[in-house]
Amino acid sequence: MTTNPGLADVARRAGVSAATASRVLSGRGPSSPASRDAVRQAAAELGYVPHPVARRLARRSGTRIVFAVRDARPDILRDPFVTRAAAAMAAATEPEGLGTALLRLPLDAAAELDRLATDRSVAALVLAGHDRALMDRLPAALRSRTATIGAGGSDVDSAAGIGALLRHLHRNGRRRIALIAGPRWLAASRAPLAAYATFLRETGSPLRVVHGDFTSARGRAATREILRRWPGTDAIATVSDATAVGVLQALSAAGIRVPDDLAVTGFDDSPLAEAIHPGLSTATHPVELIAVSAVRAALGAPSPGRLFPSRPIFRATCGGGPAPALTGGA
Repeated sequence: MTTNPGLADVARRAGVSAATASRVLSGRGPSSPASRDAVRQAAAELGYVPHPVARRLARRSGTRIVFAVRDARPDILRDPFVTRAAAAMAAATEPEGLGTALLRLPLDAAAELDRLATDRSVAALVLAGHDRALMDRLPAALRSRTATIGAGGSDVDSAAGIGALLRHLHRNGRRRIALIAGPRWLAASRAPLAAYATFLRETGSPLRVVHGDFTSARGRAATREILRRWPGTDAIATVSDATAVGVLQALSAAGIRVPDDLAVTGFDDSPLAEAIHPGLSTATHPVELIAVSAVRAALGAPSPGRLFPSRPIFRATCGGGPAPALTGGA
């Protein structure tokens, strides 16, 4: 018989009292920032489901969580981000007798959303790849049981992670830094672009942006475009490790040395980032914690701390050695 984690388990893992854990999870009463961070992380790691959610699950009619990913790519469900998130959701909901289903949504997802709204097997919906138009189109029957991963929902502080990498590149002498951003249609693409814009204002660096789609193939093509349009570029920052791998491949094919001639950074800190040579400088992306937070929100739980921190990981591709100790969120 599986035992669901309780408040005491969360408090024990976080190293705080049960009263403190209760205050953090309910959002009522005082608690320190350190305690809040520890409790939120412990709750996500344990897959803790508060009692209001347990009551909702007891009276639900659905039997599964649907994790729907909106994307133009037909193979998006094989993306490492998607598989990591889905596995975390399944681990969190299986003790409650809920299955987890994966679904790809096209960019125009109106028909699919209508079908989900009438599907009695759907207990809750978690959306990724959404934008405002999609959320405005969400059927009324789904609104109270839908949560999102990305902008406006459970998300990573990508602006902080990308910003820290950009500043590190600049501290180490890089002055012409290009960014391979996310797709134009994706709401989550805005935060890295905002971090890049802030960096440009602070440093007076020139604007060099092309858009990608989180794949290595696009990383290769985008790199060739950057080298053609801005031949003096001395660093390329990306918003995914997969894209960065494509950048490295294109630079190698062009005879450009990394990091001697041109520095490269990724985002995600995937296992690949450490395994490749040279090791990829990147920033952390706590996908599992984000996924569990979104599931809890879809099932009606309070979901405090829905913006998860990202910290830079410095390896060989950015050069310059370790950065100075960071303070705050970046």
